[in-house]
Amino acid sequence: MIATETFIYKKWAWITVLSASFTDFTYKKHCHEEYAFGVTLSGVQQYHLDGSLELSYPHGVMRFNPEQVHDGQAHDKTGLTYVMLYLEPNSFLELLDKKELIRFSSPVVYDYRLEQSILSLSNAILSDADEALCSELLLSFVNNFSKVDLNIAHKKDDALTKKAKEMIYCNLEDVLKLDDICKELNISKFKFIRIFKANTGLSPYQYFLNCKISLAKRLIERNRDVYSAVSDCGFVDLTHLNRHFKSMYGTTAFEYLKLT
Repeated sequence: MIATETFIYKKWAWITVLSASFTDFTYKKHCHEEYAFGVTLSGVQQYHLDGSLELSYPHGVMRFNPEQVHDGQAHDKTGLTYVMLYLEPNSFLELLDKKELIRFSSPVVYDYRLEQSILSLSNAILSDADEALCSELLLSFVNNFSKVDLNIAHKKDDALTKKAKEMIYCNLEDVLKLDDICKELNISKFKFIRIFKANTGLSPYQYFLNCKISLAKRLIERNRDVYSAVSDCGFVDLTHLNRHFKSMYGTTAFEYLKLT
């Protein structure tokens, strides 16, 4: 079987839709700032989440919390086809009438109404449907979440991890300087790395790179310029950005610009 990869992105308001199909492609370990909801259409989605192996079979609805670390690939050589909705947390929580982040405890559920809501909204956005229709379908999607499903306590970062994240995010255009962070936090380098990874699931460097790629994606969407994203995010060149961008989004930064 010849390996094929198809990744289609479309953005509407504060929602990004991904339609993906591939055989041998593998996402590296990463996380997203958004809530993400997907439906497996064919094949089996395999990924590690919070230290556990998860499998999503056809009709499975995948649910990812913000900054929840995962990888991803097809379970076997038959390949995989699925769609995803990525929702900016603040806007999503506003529709839910929630002031603080909530977390979903079940990563994969088999819920026909939720599945159909995700498919209807994603198809409408991908086909450039009217604003009114997309808004109605978004509300129908949100109405699937019961109060019981939303009353899950959010695990908050400890003060050290929170401060470290802030320092990392404020210096994405530079090289990660662990010595400076550890000096500010008054902690040894290796102790800091262990604590940070235990709390986030990523090493400080992986988190730093993840944030750089996420920022580059937002800048590309806003400025419609790949090369300014390379410069503003401190990548060596476009090849450097493309390599890391593809490992997280399945497509290069330049291809993503053309798709959105």
